[in-house]
Amino acid sequence: MQRRHFSLASLTLALSLAGGSALAQTKWDLAAAYPATNFHSENMAQFAAEVDQATGGKLKITLHANASLFKAPEIKRAVQGGQAQMGEILLANFQNEWQIYGADGLPFLADSYAQSVKLYQAQKPLLEKKLAEQGMQLLYAVPWPPQGIYTKKPINSVADLKGVKWRAYSPATGRIAELVGAQPVTVQAAELSQALATGVVEATMTSGATGVDSKLFEHLKYYYDTQAWLPKNAVIVNKKAFDALDKSAQDAVLKAAAAAEARGLAASQRINTETLAKLQANGMQVVTPSPALKAELKKIGDTMLKEWLEKAGADGTTLVNAYSK
Repeated sequence: MQRRHFSLASLTLALSLAGGSALAQTKWDLAAAYPATNFHSENMAQFAAEVDQATGGKLKITLHANASLFKAPEIKRAVQGGQAQMGEILLANFQNEWQIYGADGLPFLADSYAQSVKLYQAQKPLLEKKLAEQGMQLLYAVPWPPQGIYTKKPINSVADLKGVKWRAYSPATGRIAELVGAQPVTVQAAELSQALATGVVEATMTSGATGVDSKLFEHLKYYYDTQAWLPKNAVIVNKKAFDALDKSAQDAVLKAAAAAEARGLAASQRINTETLAKLQANGMQVVTPSPALKAELKKIGDTMLKEWLEKAGADGTTLVNAYSK
């Protein structure tokens, strides 16, 4: 009986070795913070499927959306430490660690999709170098839809924002309020609807997508499509995990990443168009800011850029010079 059991074990091992792929399969975890239905998450799911197909199932990437594996602020460190092989991060969230991470959160520096792509090209070599120093590699990055200004009353110039109760939810939006003479009010997202209904907030700055999600059209009448900034999500990989792959698997990952970057940009543009149309369908006036307003906002952006450059040092100067060419 014992001998027969031994033979069966030998046969199982022989079959495993013959199959090969069962032993050669590599499994990666991809940590993400947004819901599975978000366009960034859908793009990552397609990326993982393309890698699976290109490697013949040798590299399996499991997407953990909605902060189910790690919370947003923890993802970068988790990838760096190897607790997750891959992760998606909002670059601007890490500005305090290194100012260059926040370059795409600077208002009115890159105020269109074309300018956003140009800024990314200037930022990318610096990002790649910094991430490599931290034991990681940049795979691709995708912008969110651009940020605009929601108001109750029409605004033709910055002077029209003076004294307006302005929802500030970040250091940048708070600083903009100060520079335009608005009254910054800190209100959490969950309380925004109530704050708008009671007049505690009269204006805010966010994307068309968030405007639709938060139903801002129920309380505010105008959306000024300023395209103030287009923050990016970056997908990063642990360098040791990537280097451990064979050449064909590495090539498959890089090819799928390039495709995801192009696809993600197109999806962001499509969603921006769709959400602006939804705002209009719900009675909101979507307005292109006047040249005068745009010029005044640009001046505010210049002030904030100067403040950022003082903190960013040589890397910041390198980036802005490359972007301005």
